[in-house]
Amino acid sequence: MLFMELISQGLVQGSIYALVALGLTLVYGLLRILHVAHASFFTLGGYIGVLVTNATGSLPLAFLIAMLAAGLMGIAMYRLCYEPILKQPPFVALIASIGLYIAFEEVFRIVFGASGLSYQAPPLQEHVQLFGFLNFSLAELMVMASTAIIIGILGYLQNKTRVGIACQATVTDPQMAESFGIRLRTVRDLNFFIGSALAAFAGVWVALLNNLVEPTMGSVPSYKGLAIIVLGGMGSVRGTLLAALVLGVIESFGTIYLSQFLDRNAIAFAFLILVLMFRPQGLFAKK
Repeated sequence: MLFMELISQGLVQGSIYALVALGLTLVYGLLRILHVAHASFFTLGGYIGVLVTNATGSLPLAFLIAMLAAGLMGIAMYRLCYEPILKQPPFVALIASIGLYIAFEEVFRIVFGASGLSYQAPPLQEHVQLFGFLNFSLAELMVMASTAIIIGILGYLQNKTRVGIACQATVTDPQMAESFGIRLRTVRDLNFFIGSALAAFAGVWVALLNNLVEPTMGSVPSYKGLAIIVLGGMGSVRGTLLAALVLGVIESFGTIYLSQFLDRNAIAFAFLILVLMFRPQGLFAKK
């Protein structure tokens, strides 16, 4: 029974990691940029979720506004910050991204305060028992269900639609894709919009699950997101999903059996180090 409970809680946490890391994977797969500032949209989503829900009582409206705002800000970040330096060495974009994240973190602290915000009446807190022994809140069930739906939609868009094929073509050979009429800027805008919106979506869920949002809430998920895209094979959407779920389950078990030696975050990075020692290309990288 404890075994199944740990797996179920690991899947909940892994679903959150997957939503955050998918945006990083989309950006890295398209531009080979380690988009650390992606965590800013995660935090932004949390703040908008709390503010809109407290003001209107509508969680769906909070999700809609958070995803739309983060998506548009993602496009703005790409055009203003990344597009002018695409021809520079990759470390230039990485340094810019780290600076952007620090700047956003300070803006959140100035605008919303350092103490954090909470839901006045957190929705979806009712508990449901599955199979007679697994207990979930409605929010936890919705996290897993929504993540599965989003992954399915992204997989379909990537492999079955002209937009998805255009995205893959721009990764393989941007110049050739452009010569066939694919607008590189439009494809990149779309990737940043989707990735940023997914981060905000995850931020709303985390703020709801913890009933707290604070300026630094994106720090750990951003680092783990980078670890997950490495574990998943650098740019692989399927690998990212599997790595996120595996990491969530390992953390869940580690907090029970390794808590005397390592905390939850240390367990994740210890696992990453072990994987890189024996499989540096990642757990799910294609040959």
